[in-house]
Amino acid sequence: MKQYDPEEAPDPAEWLKLDEQLRIMLCEEHHRRSGAKAPNLEAHAVFHAIVENQIAEGYEPVVRAMARLCGEGLSRHDAVHAVASVLAEHLVDASKAGKNEAVDVMKVRYPAAVERLTKKRWLDG
Repeated sequence: MKQYDPEEAPDPAEWLKLDEQLRIMLCEEHHRRSGAKAPNLEAHAVFHAIVENQIAEGYEPVVRAMARLCGEGLSRHDAVHAVASVLAEHLVDASKAGKNEAVDVMKVRYPAAVERLTKKRWLDG
């Protein structure tokens, strides 16, 4: 894989064969080429890579959310951003929680929030 395009789902097997740092670099390069403005382009790329990893691994809450969000009219790229926003929120919550609660945040609350994610909820967010 030479380039990443968030509007086209990467082949899962090919994506997962890549080193994690290369996945992040591909996401970052795409955003540089497109002229995207983000306060922290590397962090933005990390979240793209995490969501793409979840899709490629078949993590059902995210796979369903992506299909739902795109079906509601979001571009694939915007759907990745919507899921990433939920992920970011839950990572912050987990970082503030104790060990047991952090596990609950990421294993229970995050997937439940992704399941509730809609285009309207994201845009109103």
